[in-house]
Amino acid sequence: MRVTILVMVGVLGFGCSRASPPHTEPALAAAAPEPKSAPLPSAVPPADREPTAAEPTEARAVEPAPPPPVEPVPVLVDDAGKTLPQTDALPSVESPSFRRRLELLVEAIKNDTPETALPAFFPVLAYAEVKAIAQPERDWQHRLVSAFSRNIHEYHKQLGADASGVELDDIKVPEANVKFMKPGSEGNRLGYHRVLRSSLLLKTPDARVLSLEITSLISWRGEWYVVHLHGFK
Repeated sequence: MRVTILVMVGVLGFGCSRASPPHTEPALAAAAPEPKSAPLPSAVPPADREPTAAEPTEARAVEPAPPPPVEPVPVLVDDAGKTLPQTDALPSVESPSFRRRLELLVEAIKNDTPETALPAFFPVLAYAEVKAIAQPERDWQHRLVSAFSRNIHEYHKQLGADASGVELDDIKVPEANVKFMKPGSEGNRLGYHRVLRSSLLLKTPDARVLSLEITSLISWRGEWYVVHLHGFK
């Protein structure tokens, strides 16, 4: 009886051991995805935002530099300070420097400030070279510039209420009347181009065009300058 019980226990134990599955590690349900690395910053900034200082210079929008201002008076002297020689070049009314001088002349008439228009007047260095007279600088200052200033005051007064709003519209130079003045004429020792009775056109705020006379323009190195604004006094 005792033996029988042991045998049955052994048989039952053997059966249980065969029924149990072998010991294994539990299977993973699914492989975990590998973590994604953060995207690298783009070298070119998006179009909807401004580039920062840390971003490459070539990625930033570059605005074109403004054009340099037009000088009203071209260079008159060389590196040593000597006055550059006269030329026989015929001036053009389309010269940017000439247009800038006309703008200053209109500004002087508009504001009754003759000194503003001095760049439009024939340069004293050139006058000293051209005129075969004693003390040309004194004649330039006390006769010509004084008359020029007086004429600007007169034009300002003539415009009246329109003066404060006028702007340069254009200039009419009677090119058919341009004459080359040879040395020895008009008390000069150098030749120059001269034209009489040009018209300075001014535009008012209400779109009217007013005309003022420029009695005499003469040339220096291919540029027109005022010598007599209104009359020869």
